[in-house]
Amino acid sequence: MVQQAETHYDHAILIAVTPARVLGAFFDPHALSVWWQTVRSVTTPRPLGVYAVEWEPTRDADDVLGRLGGVFHGTVVDYTAGRELLIADAWWLPPDSDPIGPMSLDITCSTDGPACRLRVRQSGFEESPRWRRYYSVIGRGWMTSLAALKAYLESGQDRGHD
Repeated sequence: MVQQAETHYDHAILIAVTPARVLGAFFDPHALSVWWQTVRSVTTPRPLGVYAVEWEPTRDADDVLGRLGGVFHGTVVDYTAGRELLIADAWWLPPDSDPIGPMSLDITCSTDGPACRLRVRQSGFEESPRWRRYYSVIGRGWMTSLAALKAYLESGQDRGHD
């Protein structure tokens, strides 16, 4: 299932590992650096925990958003080990322009046969060219990152980095 609109992002993917391993990859600094290409992260798997990840700024600038990269941060408002992560009051702080937010990021994991069905939903919107461009850009970014997450976990590279 892929649903990408200009006002939110929603995608599900099957990954042939346990839900606990999938959700764990959203909190492990090494895993985040591999599949999401972060350079730094502070993530706390509990309600009211901080969730902050940082990427290197890109060399090239988007015509609407400026350089990509920067920081995404929010507050963990719901966390169930191996099942769900909800980050609210989230903001993207681009390297050179004004923040975009608030938004929410909802990650759910469920067993689907021998695999985990991971669903990623990101929402929050204000009518503006920046918000529309933001969802256009992150849609492509999430697709690439989720493919990298699947490859990383299914290859077993996460073992020993828990």
